[in-house]
Amino acid sequence: MPSTMSRRGFLAAGGALAASSALSGCSALAAADDDPDTLVVHSQLGTTAPGSPTYLSALDRFREETGLKVRSLVNGDDLAQVYETSRLARKEPDVVMVNLYDKTLAWTDVGATVDVKGYLDDWGLRERVLPVALDAWTDGKGRLRAFPYFATNWPVAYNRALLDRAGVGEIPATGDQLIAAARKLRKKGLAPVTVGGNDWTGQKLLAQIIQTFLTEDEARHVYATGDFGGRGARQGIDYFVELRDAGVFADKAQGLTSDSMTTQFNTQAAAMQSAMSSALAKVPEPVARHTDVGGWPLAPGAAHDRPTILRTYTLIGFWVSPNGTKKIDAVEKFLRFMYRPDTVSRFIKEAGRDMALRSDTVSSDFPLVAAAQRLGGEVGQVLLPDLFVPPAATQPLITATSTSFTRGTSAAQVRSVLEAAYRGA
Repeated sequence: MPSTMSRRGFLAAGGALAASSALSGCSALAAADDDPDTLVVHSQLGTTAPGSPTYLSALDRFREETGLKVRSLVNGDDLAQVYETSRLARKEPDVVMVNLYDKTLAWTDVGATVDVKGYLDDWGLRERVLPVALDAWTDGKGRLRAFPYFATNWPVAYNRALLDRAGVGEIPATGDQLIAAARKLRKKGLAPVTVGGNDWTGQKLLAQIIQTFLTEDEARHVYATGDFGGRGARQGIDYFVELRDAGVFADKAQGLTSDSMTTQFNTQAAAMQSAMSSALAKVPEPVARHTDVGGWPLAPGAAHDRPTILRTYTLIGFWVSPNGTKKIDAVEKFLRFMYRPDTVSRFIKEAGRDMALRSDTVSSDFPLVAAAQRLGGEVGQVLLPDLFVPPAATQPLITATSTSFTRGTSAAQVRSVLEAAYRGA
């Protein structure tokens, strides 16, 4: 991915590319051709993504209550690229629902989306948002990039039945206990910790383990600069390599993805996984019945006093585009509706989603999601690096993650590939 400056030039190119044949095939390009009274919303919800049925139902209810027309555009992991392409042609949708990560980090700064802080206050919605979510979505210049919506907890899921079968009496709380548990599980033909070492899930777990010996400020520096040479970062890499070479992770973890990780855990081929809320919501009831959630085990001398989890409040927000400001009355009605307590409660109850908004509703039909919400002070929390990693380093870090999960890669080599991911960032 190009640097922020390159991206600024890319987005500023504007209409020069609008007539190209490459652009004409994108679904989002028709957005500006809609009736000016039609609100166009671009989202990853609408197919198999968790919460899609609730979202589509909410859209129908919004249409019925307001009489407004809403056109829904749906993309998967390529949503950010599709949006940027449509923005080049000045045919972007009015509202975009996507997380704060990689490409999207630069959007507000380069004018691809607008600062929504004034709208949040004018519409009286600030008190609906958790303060920590507002902080996460606000950039260094005080601009609110989007209206916060989905959040997530990211604990470790432990299948107690498999641990019991292997003779592991307690959920591991230390690295030594985790290694001992892994050996017992392997003797029973079970994978210990399954992880998508070839995608973002492995990248997040690697970052979590490296932070074992880092304070939050130190971790922020490491992931903003790519400097893994400090003592704490080197200790964290050593800890990761120790766990990997002791057989803690599933075989050939460097080639696994989030889908294969989820399949291994949900079919009880693996005893443990680092799982965000959306994955916890998919654990089958017979497996969830004997699964506990907790933190990642620590090593002696750790900077934390409790096993750690990840949390983020930047999973999905409502971004407003320059085109959206031309339909701001419709955007306001849509955001007020989506922020309503009854709408928010539906996502929690029906889809097991964690929210960045205030709500007393609990995910009662999703016991592991609810258990993760209740962890509170039982666990420590490490930094999710997404907000600090330069966009140009995001994909190279995933490649570096796969190398890191490959058995035989030394700690020095792991450090080298991680730092190399930042070159040119």
